[in-house]
Amino acid sequence: MRIISKAKGPLRGEITAEADKSISHRAVIFPALARGESVVRNFLLAADTMSSYSCMKQLGVQIIRDGSLLRVQGKGIEGLQEPVDVLNCGNSGTTMRLLTGLLSARPFFSVLSGDASLNNRPMKRIINPLSSMGAKISARRQGNFPPLAVNGRNLHGIDYALPVASAQVKSALLLAALTADGETSITEPHKSRDHTERMLEAMGARIKHEGLQIIVSPDANLTPQEFIVPGDISSAAFFMVAAALVPGSELIIKGVGINPTRSGIIDVLIQMGCNIKIENKQIISGEPVADLIISGSELKAVEISGDIIPRLIDELPVIAVAMAGASGTSVVHDAQELRVKETDRIKAITSELKKMGISAEATEDGFIIEGRSGTIKGAQVNSHGDHRIAMSLAVAALLAEGETSISNPQAVDISFPGFWQEMVRLSR
Repeated sequence: MRIISKAKGPLRGEITAEADKSISHRAVIFPALARGESVVRNFLLAADTMSSYSCMKQLGVQIIRDGSLLRVQGKGIEGLQEPVDVLNCGNSGTTMRLLTGLLSARPFFSVLSGDASLNNRPMKRIINPLSSMGAKISARRQGNFPPLAVNGRNLHGIDYALPVASAQVKSALLLAALTADGETSITEPHKSRDHTERMLEAMGARIKHEGLQIIVSPDANLTPQEFIVPGDISSAAFFMVAAALVPGSELIIKGVGINPTRSGIIDVLIQMGCNIKIENKQIISGEPVADLIISGSELKAVEISGDIIPRLIDELPVIAVAMAGASGTSVVHDAQELRVKETDRIKAITSELKKMGISAEATEDGFIIEGRSGTIKGAQVNSHGDHRIAMSLAVAALLAEGETSISNPQAVDISFPGFWQEMVRLSR
């Protein structure tokens, strides 16, 4: 249990954004596919990313770690070895989906499993297109749920239109396509985060872009790189919203990745009237990075849907908190993907905000929030074991009268192990 009280005053100061989780996963997997040593700096030391780290070691990859610095000794894609035990992906859907794509094309048998939450997340979204490429993957409950048994084999290229914009599904197919026979084309309905394409292209992968279509040609000679992982905008989002909502706040968040496929929360907060300054823009390891300065603001309601949803899908729970502190009725559409995350995030965030006196209604593909509909009050709330729900409720607690107690607060370790320390430091 974690107890959070209303902020005693403005949030002021400077923090450095936690290392990006999405990029950290890729930065420990992709270098293993090159021949030679790659260096990864500022690797996120969180439960999810350490699942990818451990799985790659089980696949025979030598990794030397010194704090957040990794030296990955790549032996090429063909250098991966059959694991002697089940690959434990923990709570990480990214680990499971990316490795399933990669291992589908390797000539050995592997099994991928996870915790209770991950083993109840649907996997047909990767199994179906990979099977179309010739992959042989078995799964529980009519072939939809982990553990996944992968019998690796030679694959062939396909033309595939993603039914839902998903960086994890796209990345699984891109990894499978690296050694497939013939080209593979992947068409997205909306642009999803593009870290996989950026990193693989930097390593020499043969990838072309035609609008929302990505075309991969196989048999590229991938080369080692030095990757510097930028700050995670998904982790910074909680403090962005907190600073926007607590009157008089001014918070500087250093080194935040502002990749345009991830920066939707900046656009939405500005649309709501938040005062955000973007300074010190630079490119680090192919990713745009900047410092963000957020000031307390009078926020107004907003309606969001369509193309912007994939650009802020992970931030929607804390955006719901921003909407609760805004004036007017806010609506989110086209976010049904939230229902198949670590938990059903639509149900989780609306049910918990209701306990705090916030008018929040779940819909099939999003939610409706009546901002400032009454006094936000402290309550006993449940993180549902979901790191983003836990952190979103902590931000809401800064606005609430009285104390808020959050169950299963250790869920934050999935992506942001230092969250509670930063929250205490900034809200004193």
